[in-house]
Amino acid sequence: MAHCIIPEAEEILDKEYPVLDHGFVRLVDYLGGDDRIVQAARVSYGKGTKTVRQNKGLIRYLLMHEHMSPFEQVIFTFHIKMPIFVARQWVRHRTARMNEISGRYSVMENEFYLPARGDVSYQSASNRQGRSDEELPEELTQRVLHLLKQSYEQVYTGYSALIDENISREIARINLPLSLYTQMYWQIDLRNLLHFIKLRGDVHAQKEIRLYADVLKDIVKKVTPFAWEAFEEFQLYAVKLSRTQVQKLATSLQKTDPALLKELGIDDEPNKAT
Repeated sequence: MAHCIIPEAEEILDKEYPVLDHGFVRLVDYLGGDDRIVQAARVSYGKGTKTVRQNKGLIRYLLMHEHMSPFEQVIFTFHIKMPIFVARQWVRHRTARMNEISGRYSVMENEFYLPARGDVSYQSASNRQGRSDEELPEELTQRVLHLLKQSYEQVYTGYSALIDENISREIARINLPLSLYTQMYWQIDLRNLLHFIKLRGDVHAQKEIRLYADVLKDIVKKVTPFAWEAFEEFQLYAVKLSRTQVQKLATSLQKTDPALLKELGIDDEPNKAT
């Protein structure tokens, strides 16, 4: 299997993409690209005699029919700096390998996430996990940011005092808040990276992690443009229907557009539609 070199990926290696006030995403390394997906699917050596158009078509076919194992052949390694509360959401995806900075061995830096003014919101009345769209009074916004900043300064002063007294780092760190920045090396295959982006880039995800997902999108587009285009077409912006919804759609299309019914591959007998 030939080694894949993608010029667009080479150009962004080690480039820091800033996220939030102190964070970043950096592509450290990659293994493979669109050609590797095709090679793995065909179990062949090198590019063979297939054209770019054929390769693109094969990738679209694989994603359309959810034949995802060839996408696991493409590997990304990232260096990421993020607030700890973002990292705790991040590691819920147990399909990657990671190594995070340890406060037992390292003195943590005085860097805390302070939200932008427009991101300070009331709790949503309809979504227990989300923020309200209602705008906060400016005075309240300033007070919230002041209280956050004040608490960061106080807790880091205490942490530094313990370090200066030679208290063990594993004890000194325990009062540090979720807003503290952490760093990790994160390695993941393309199949699971696409799944991560679909979930964490969704409008219902917390805004802070969505901003990281947006950067990951841009990097994936450069390394595997054909795969990303097919992912957008068949998964990211596709719609999944329940059996009942399919049956209702089939009943409607029988009357209005039977040709489209056939194109969509839906059984023309709605009670049998799945």
